[in-house]
Amino acid sequence: MSDFTHELQPAEPSGPSVLQKERDGSSINVDQLATHLLSRNDFLNRQKRILAIIKDIPYFCKRNQLNMARPDRYHLGLARAKTLKRLSIQHKWDDEDYKMADYLMDEMGPYALQFTMFATSIREQCNEEQKKHWLPKLDSWEIIGCYGQTELGHGSNVKGIECEARWDPRSKQFTIHSPTLTASKWWNGALGRTANHAIVVAQLLLPDAKTGQYKSHGPHQFMVQIRDMKTHRPLEGIVIGDIGPKYGYTAMDNGYMLFNNYKVPHSALLSRYSGVDSEHGTYIKPENAAVVYGSLTFVRAQIVMHARLVLARAVTIATRYLSIRRQFADRDSKDPNAAEVAVLNYPTVQIRILPLLATTFALHYTGEAMYKLYYGTRQEIEQSGDFTRLAEMHAASSGLKSLSTMLAADGIETCRRAMGGHGFGGGSGMIPLNNDYLSKPTVEGDNWMITQQTASYLIKRMTQVIGKPNEATREPVDAQFRNYIKSSQTAASGAIDILSTDEALVLAFQHRLSYLSHQVYKQRIEQKKPWTELMISLHNLSRAHSQQLLVSNFHDAVFKATPDPPLDSTTLSALQDCFRLFSLYTLDTCASEFLLSGAISTSTLQAVQPRIQALMKQIRPHAVRLVDAWSIPDYLLESSLGRYDGDVYNDLFRKAHLENPLNLQTFNPDWKTEEIIMGEGADVARRRLETLALGVTGHEQRGGRAKL
Repeated sequence: MSDFTHELQPAEPSGPSVLQKERDGSSINVDQLATHLLSRNDFLNRQKRILAIIKDIPYFCKRNQLNMARPDRYHLGLARAKTLKRLSIQHKWDDEDYKMADYLMDEMGPYALQFTMFATSIREQCNEEQKKHWLPKLDSWEIIGCYGQTELGHGSNVKGIECEARWDPRSKQFTIHSPTLTASKWWNGALGRTANHAIVVAQLLLPDAKTGQYKSHGPHQFMVQIRDMKTHRPLEGIVIGDIGPKYGYTAMDNGYMLFNNYKVPHSALLSRYSGVDSEHGTYIKPENAAVVYGSLTFVRAQIVMHARLVLARAVTIATRYLSIRRQFADRDSKDPNAAEVAVLNYPTVQIRILPLLATTFALHYTGEAMYKLYYGTRQEIEQSGDFTRLAEMHAASSGLKSLSTMLAADGIETCRRAMGGHGFGGGSGMIPLNNDYLSKPTVEGDNWMITQQTASYLIKRMTQVIGKPNEATREPVDAQFRNYIKSSQTAASGAIDILSTDEALVLAFQHRLSYLSHQVYKQRIEQKKPWTELMISLHNLSRAHSQQLLVSNFHDAVFKATPDPPLDSTTLSALQDCFRLFSLYTLDTCASEFLLSGAISTSTLQAVQPRIQALMKQIRPHAVRLVDAWSIPDYLLESSLGRYDGDVYNDLFRKAHLENPLNLQTFNPDWKTEEIIMGEGADVARRRLETLALGVTGHEQRGGRAKL
């Protein structure tokens, strides 16, 4: 049978012509804006250079990944990870080059923890002697590492983990032990089949000098070899395995691990800030307990920056496709032959997509602020032992991790739904993006639980301000709280006219935060309400703090700071409109808190929705160019709907018609025979199906738990 489909073309207007018209209709300077957004670490040139190396290597072809079973994805993921490392040596890549290749490959692969939690713990938690020993092994990749904190029974509650590290004063060793099944390390990336070393977080137990009874000094980090360096088999006293299928992360071997009285030397305890005196068995306290969690704080700070690029991918796909997709003619048109309307022109679609477009920029500028805060704080600690800003950084990173991952994860799904039926298909590029990002609201701290850390910080700051109103402090939020307390003690400040100036919008978010902080302070400190009863209020308080940071940083970047490199007036004006849209849309979603705090009046709130719609009309002509500025290559998007040239329908059909492996075989649907593929025969079909059905349950055939 002849294939006539190659002669067919999509109906006009074609996708490429539509996107070209969209770009011609805006004067946004895409290259200028891209440089403004992505100048750090020479991102754009680095992306171009690395992409040219990896995109044509067969291992890195992304075609048909969604059709592969998970064991095959791990096999491919490990092959890719090894190849990337070899390429890094061949091309003399630095760390940023390697991270760029990993970003473009877009796969949470078996080596992913090497650069993040594992490396950060070594660099930040090891003493100088330990660093001299471990850093060369890390840099040469002699060791492959993971971070073993989360357990089967405990995740967010790090203090509750059950794995023990008991100090033996006679042998001068620690005994790492899993006393229960729920003490099993669980979810730890790269642990299942890849890592040969692990940073193991365990309760540090020391014997009392008088009674001999063991006392816990809280969770501490230990460097532990977990597999033989030649055979790669788990060492005696350790059981390790992969936890199995999960949402997303198909190439990552998230693992479990249990210890049976496993001995490690005194040097295994990472001892930069705390430790154990090997002679007397006494505990050496850290100057500031929070530094022990520096690795987690670093990862949370990085997550904020990562969220904006993830959300930008979803918004890029949605914006381009919804500009091309036509559905229904204008109902008020008198022309019976009126053309169908671009879906992105419908306000009901704009209200879902354009605020998310604005959110990508809000996340960007706060990500930049977090980057500076983190490295500034680390520099102060390293150079002068100044831990002053550590509490601020920890609170900000916790709250922003929660909010940014929620905005990105929910935003991906909002974009997918807005794209209708094609958003559900593999050609959308949304399936791996959605699945892989689903973990972010729970990993590195559950999004609801970690907000208590932010709220606790704000309660402490409000307590400090009320108790010592004239004492000078370095905490940025203190001045804001002082102004609020003074104004509330003198006269009502009155509602803020948020539609009059852009600064008024920032003030409204600050006022709402101060009000909520004061309310929770009164409930917790004055009225002594139980913490658990306040948890919903605590979460809302953290959200208000994080939203204020997003709004304040966005405002400062597009109104106060001098863009470097400079932005032309049209581009800067579009960013300022995005600030207004993000701020007003965010305010509208939390309107009751702004009303209760007195930040805005009811009449002002009634005018917010019309202003939002007006802003969307102003931003709409620039939407395609604004997403272009994120410079996300088609190789990374892997989306027919979001491809740069707009050739949506040809690409969708090509993927289905020519690339889908299911279309390469002829099947036998006759229920009377066991044959599945035409011509293979019943016996061949039966053997193949038994392998498929039973191969993944081999452990069950042996009975009981798997013996690894």
